[in-house]
Amino acid sequence: MKIVLLEPLGISAGYLKTLSETLTEKGHEFISYDSFSTDPDELIRRSEGADVLMIANHPLPAEVIEADENLKFVSVAFVGIDHVDVNACRKRNIGISNTGGYCTDAVAELAVGLALDCLRSIHEGNDAVQSGKGKAGLRGNELAGKTVGIIGTGAIGCRTAELFKAFRCRLIGYNRSKKAEAEALGIELMPLDEVMKQADIISVHTPLTEETKGLISEKEIALMKEGAVLINTARGPVIDTNALADALKNNRIRAGIDVFEKDPPLPADHPLIGADHLVCTPHVGFDTVESIQRRASMAFENVTAWMDGSPVRVML
Repeated sequence: MKIVLLEPLGISAGYLKTLSETLTEKGHEFISYDSFSTDPDELIRRSEGADVLMIANHPLPAEVIEADENLKFVSVAFVGIDHVDVNACRKRNIGISNTGGYCTDAVAELAVGLALDCLRSIHEGNDAVQSGKGKAGLRGNELAGKTVGIIGTGAIGCRTAELFKAFRCRLIGYNRSKKAEAEALGIELMPLDEVMKQADIISVHTPLTEETKGLISEKEIALMKEGAVLINTARGPVIDTNALADALKNNRIRAGIDVFEKDPPLPADHPLIGADHLVCTPHVGFDTVESIQRRASMAFENVTAWMDGSPVRVML
């Protein structure tokens, strides 16, 4: 079979060679590209004759799928598949697998790191030392004993809860359905309003859907305790940015944010630029050496499992 990797996976050439040898040693043809393209004509040229396409997070539009008459399977090195024209795949009975779970530890660890920075002013302490100042005004709070609200108790939410539990935090949460893993961790599920009222730290881990867009609005933020911490490593639009900016400006809460409506660089007039009581990262939650290597390995595993007739991480 002909397998084409349409874009780089962020791994070394040596590691890519090691992974691709699992295919070429079995007699399959493997072609990879070291740059990404969003031009449909270029993608059609690259994918010509491929039985399997491998992509990361750049679009795979219908015209590319329809032009490749041999296409039978798509391996997506990403959790979401909304950048793939699923309807075009469905019409042709083309299978899709993702790499769900590749960044669970990475995102969970950043969520805890952002919370610790908010509580202990780590980045502000660094700024003080570097500018010749002392510790005045930097007295912090302990994480131990705090009530942590997990919004979305999927795999990442539960892993985050597990890490907070190691700090002896009380765990509460909100999810549309009960999850056995969440119950095993001792997460007490309750209505969203109650989580917002009770939690000292709120960590958001919901996917972005029509139902979750704006889930944390001005109303929910107004319910938070004075000085509570809001962490978002999920998707930017889950939280109302303007409402968050107002709460920060009024010194009501603190926040650690990794995700925005669009990835940074942010425009100079973005509501969160210059906000106090805020630590930001530029959507790096998923991005560690370990997670990117794991993602690539899982993407190739998808292909070999599909070829063996036992597909894994099936999305379609």
